[in-house]
Amino acid sequence: MPSAHGVALFNELPAEPVLLRLLTCMNAPGWATAVLAGRPYPDAESLLATAFRFGLVLSDDDLALALDKHPRIGERPKGADREAAHSRSEQSGVDAQDADLAARLHAGNLAYEKKFDRVFLIRAAGRSGPEILAALTERLSNDPETEAGVVRDQLAQIAQLRLGVLLDELPDAALEAS
Repeated sequence: MPSAHGVALFNELPAEPVLLRLLTCMNAPGWATAVLAGRPYPDAESLLATAFRFGLVLSDDDLALALDKHPRIGERPKGADREAAHSRSEQSGVDAQDADLAARLHAGNLAYEKKFDRVFLIRAAGRSGPEILAALTERLSNDPETEAGVVRDQLAQIAQLRLGVLLDELPDAALEAS
């Protein structure tokens, strides 16, 4: 669980820098604004639960913006920004040297994009490549409405994980800024 000091800093810092950091957890302005508006949070559990709850009810516009920041599963982003670093870390369970898995993920990604007109998204952290492929294959049988709910749930889980990291990093960032 993230530190109480990180939550205290989250509550105390000016809105603009906190909002910018929230957008690195999920690039969804409505979500970030709603999480920010809930300050002050009594503890990390409350903050993370609120972030998750708001992730489940993303608007279609926020959903599209959030998905734009996520690479295809199996394709590591090359950027140096926080979102790229998060994605590389989260996808570490996908073995980039497994050519068969890579080909199957690529084919699954294309089939998913053709069916749902968006990138396949899953909370990859803690999952192996074969587990991700199995989930991708299973989710291809969803109807669009069901899949939209699954995607929001996965985004909310990813944002929750990233927010936990942010809370752990805030005390160090505050020290560097002073």
